[in-house]
Amino acid sequence: MPTALVTGASSGIGRAVAADLLSTGWDVCAVARDPARAGLVGAHEVAADLAEEGGCRAAVASHRERFGALDLLVNAAGVAVGGPVEGIATADWDRQFDLNVRGLFLVTREALPLLRLSTGMIVNVASISGLRGSPDLSAYTATKHAVVGFTRSLNEELRGTGVRSTAVCPHFVATPMAEWIRDRLPFEEMIQPEDVARTIRFLLELSPVCLVPEIAIDHASRRETGAPPAR
Repeated sequence: MPTALVTGASSGIGRAVAADLLSTGWDVCAVARDPARAGLVGAHEVAADLAEEGGCRAAVASHRERFGALDLLVNAAGVAVGGPVEGIATADWDRQFDLNVRGLFLVTREALPLLRLSTGMIVNVASISGLRGSPDLSAYTATKHAVVGFTRSLNEELRGTGVRSTAVCPHFVATPMAEWIRDRLPFEEMIQPEDVARTIRFLLELSPVCLVPEIAIDHASRRETGAPPAR
């Protein structure tokens, strides 16, 4: 049975991905600060703060101890704090980089030995903001550009090993992170978390010779929200 480690699994995209994998017969390690909140029946739940190196190490170690192998790593944990550059608090800037970039890097680094053994796949949940600029989301946008760049470099480093990485870059997704824009763009008009889960399923169905460095999921209507794009 294939195994996956999914971060940010308590809600939003991470929960949708974990639930989809469980429904198709995967063994899933669901990592979050409070994984029980997701109600993912059958998942191996691991409580961890991925903004801390110890939490990243512990999450992968728990997966290794439980399953012994890893076929798919989905880095879906993330946080966003908006506002103009002049108003961004240093702590908010640091918090976004600590989780969105540093935590993603640490989990990936710790998981790579297992992924090499299985010639597994890495999916990093980035954002459409990682492919273009977003006013009033400069810190978040910078973190997602970093995720896309990290994914591209990782693919070059791992070329020939069979391990492939993809940065999935959606526009607004109907998750708690998008509550602030809900008055201008209702949740039912946003990309759904399940759409991202289906995108990952598509990647898993491709031949091992296929490498998709990044895949964008844009908003079909391009409705003007008066706000910057973000997942």
